Amino acid sequence: MGIQVIPLSPAIGAIIEGIHLSQSISHEIKQFLEQALVEHQVLFFRNQPLTPAEHYRFARNFGDLHIHPIYPNVPEQPEILILDTERNDLRDNALWHTDVSFSATPPLGSILSAKKIPPIGGDTLWASGTAAYAALSPAIQQLLTGLTAQHDIAKSFPADRFATNPEERSRFEAALKKNPPVTHPVVRTHPISGLPALFVNEGFTTRINELSDPESQALLAFLFQHSQRPDFTVRWRWQKDDVAFWDNRVTFHYAIDDYRPQHRVMQRATVNGDKPYFLER
Repeated sequence: MGIQVIPLSPAIGAIIEGIHLSQSISHEIKQFLEQALVEHQVLFFRNQPLTPAEHYRFARNFGDLHIHPIYPNVPEQPEILILDTERNDLRDNALWHTDVSFSATPPLGSILSAKKIPPIGGDTLWASGTAAYAALSPAIQQLLTGLTAQHDIAKSFPADRFATNPEERSRFEAALKKNPPVTHPVVRTHPISGLPALFVNEGFTTRINELSDPESQALLAFLFQHSQRPDFTVRWRWQKDDVAFWDNRVTFHYAIDDYRPQHRVMQRATVNGDKPYFLER
């Protein structure tokens, strides 16, 4: 196929060369990318200008697409959400999170396209939940077995930031009603690789259900800090028209907010996923 895979770190990340995402892809290339995504967890593509329609078409190869309940989207292509520092309050991106884990069926993956990049700053970090889990001691792994955690949209989308006028409040209240808090396993099993991965994140996880509040907060604080170790991460320095495609089932990411007042615009397609589960090995 003429496609090259260039790994970026032992734990996570690879650059993919030799493919044009704006063009229709064959079933063979789709399968190749799915396998690469499972192996490397986040894939990067340079110099890939995409219209919203092309972005949608590429993402649809991997499943149905999610429409975000809060963020604005491209009017003619509502499955493509807009992350624009002049239009959005993006503070929820400047912490480690897994996209839409407040859903009962969190996304399989996200595909982010860089439209306007500041001259310096604005990198994004990704971390591997698989590598983070594997580095835990057997005793802590056993402790986490069977534990579940609550994920809540309101943790990253509070009313004081996203319901500041009647139009926003109406959309905000509808989003909360449609997305009540959900419970997921603290460790989830990847449905393809079968590997366990940490599945709690600072953005949306509020508590571990089986523990007291002090125990829950202490254990979550440890897991958040542990999962951010540099050993498990890759850092991407964006260029205009870069595309990143990550496995949202087993990764966390952090969009560094160090470039203000420069303007940054990204567009994202989010591929629907399934209900997380854990199978003890």
